[in-house]
Amino acid sequence: MTEPPTPLHRGVRELILRKSEPRKRKAIRTMFEKEPFGAFERLVTQKLLDVVKRVAKEELDDEKWLRTVARLSRRSYRQMRVIVLEFLETDVFNISIDNCVTFLEPLIESWDIDLETFAMEIVFSRRLVPGRPKRLEFVERNPPQRSSNSRGSKLFSRIPPSGVMRVRKRSSFSGS
Repeated sequence: MTEPPTPLHRGVRELILRKSEPRKRKAIRTMFEKEPFGAFERLVTQKLLDVVKRVAKEELDDEKWLRTVARLSRRSYRQMRVIVLEFLETDVFNISIDNCVTFLEPLIESWDIDLETFAMEIVFSRRLVPGRPKRLEFVERNPPQRSSNSRGSKLFSRIPPSGVMRVRKRSSFSGS
C-alpha cells in the first residue's frame, strides 16, 4: 500500500491561500485541511506552479526580467539564473517555501477558482508579467465527428488498393 503524499509545508500552503480570492479563502482552507495535500490542494498547487514555471521558462533569457526578480529576492543575477533552472525542475511534491517566496509570491498577484467547475483564473503581477490573467478550464469534450463526406475522405476513397494513383494532366493550351 502506498503512503499518502506528504502535506505541503505550512508556509507554502499559507502563501497559496493568501493569494486566493478573499471571499473564497475560508472554503478553500477548509477543503485543504479536510484532506491535507489531497487531490484539490494538489490540483491548485500544480496549476499555480505550472503557470509560474511557464513564465520563468519564457523569461529565462531576458536579462532585465532576471535582474528584476533577483533584486526582489535579494539575490545576484547569476544566483537567480541558477535558481530559475532548479525551479524549472521542481514538481508539486518537492516545492519549497524558497520556491514560493522567489517565484509565486512576486509573480502571482491573485488567483480564483470556481468551486463547481474548478476553472481557475490567475492574475499576474503587472510589473513582472505584463498581459492578461491566465484562465484555466477543465472541460469535457466529445471527440470530433468525422464526416465521410469530407474532401479528404473522398480523395482517400479514390486511391486504388495498389496505392498508386494516376494523375491526368490537363493542358491549358487550346489546339489551333
